[in-house]
Amino acid sequence: MIAPNDIESRVEMLERELADVRRRLDRAEISGNWLNALVGSHEDNPDFDQVLELGRQIRAADRPSDMAGE
Repeated sequence: MIAPNDIESRVEMLERELADVRRRLDRAEISGNWLNALVGSHEDNPDFDQVLELGRQIRAADRPSDMAGE
């Protein structure tokens, strides 16, 4: 069983961390469209290109055989 002092200290730590997260969120600039921040962020990234290609392959493998040419 956890000692009461340990629980209290853990709760105090969590409360401090939560307060810090809230302060950061209050200061954070929220853009109107988060997608705009992502567009182009992986340009010229061969690893991301590979991820896209693997995704295409997975989707193609999941298609019914009568739709393979579409």
